[in-house]
Amino acid sequence: MKYIFIVNPIAGNDDKAKIFSRIKSTFRLISDEMIIEPTHNQGDAQLISKSYADKYGKDCVIVSCGGDGTVHEIANGLAATDTPMLILPLGTGNDFAKKVYGKKKINVENVIKAFGFYNGKIKYDVKPIDLIDYNGEKCINVMSYGLDTKVETIGRQIAGKIPSLGHQAYNLAIFPVLCRSMTYHINMDLDCIDEDGKPYKKIIAPCDYTLFAICNASYYGGGFCPAPNSVIDDGLLDFALCHPINLPRAVPLIPKYSAGKVDKLEKYITFGRLVGGRIWSTDGSALLGNCDGENFDYSEVNFKVEPKSLKLCFIKD
Repeated sequence: MKYIFIVNPIAGNDDKAKIFSRIKSTFRLISDEMIIEPTHNQGDAQLISKSYADKYGKDCVIVSCGGDGTVHEIANGLAATDTPMLILPLGTGNDFAKKVYGKKKINVENVIKAFGFYNGKIKYDVKPIDLIDYNGEKCINVMSYGLDTKVETIGRQIAGKIPSLGHQAYNLAIFPVLCRSMTYHINMDLDCIDEDGKPYKKIIAPCDYTLFAICNASYYGGGFCPAPNSVIDDGLLDFALCHPINLPRAVPLIPKYSAGKVDKLEKYITFGRLVGGRIWSTDGSALLGNCDGENFDYSEVNFKVEPKSLKLCFIKD
């Protein structure tokens, strides 16, 4: 088996040189092959992963060595292929990895050991998971609009300047965003699913809102949790639509939103499930939105769940 380690050299603040030195030593003692592919520009991880998937198919594993941006790119490269992705959480937020490994605080050393990369007894389970298709691109974690996009943007800027802050950079980003207007405008036409599994339409045009998150997984923005009960292979997406709120109301809600205490937020946030829909701006301008932490500039987004379209490696029970 070939293991292709796609490494974002500027992601996170872990000692990658030390980590990969240990992994290289292991691969010298086993028959499997280790290939390291560093990225240099945005989009490299997608191109590299697709190239190996086209050439080797199920006979290789793409190992994501970075944060949510690297995971996002590799998911786009491997969607609808036989090549699985394995995630080593070496980024700042590692939000999707929190869902995969079941812990809000992830120790990357423990993840590496669990997969056997230090002792050569490599083991894992491969399972297919869902993705979100949006305008032909793929989202693996969360697509969001409004206030949380602003927090994500400023948080990434802070983390870039002070890498040692880690996910705390996103917490610091909250306060300058809260000091500005928190009401935004959007149009939406959603294909929802009720608690009995029956489909219904939710059309709000225009809609005044503060934030809107469409979730395949649970965490985003460095640890906020709008969908604690999401399932990444059920063919459904969760959503959280926060109605316009002001600063005094927003501040006490933040800890609850971060902790995933959705039952404490229902007065201000509508939660539900859906399978797709359309979102567009009220004036034709670019939407204030992002996918997996990467901002986009679409004025209209058509999205849908793509069930079991990516193969993912999980720690073996």
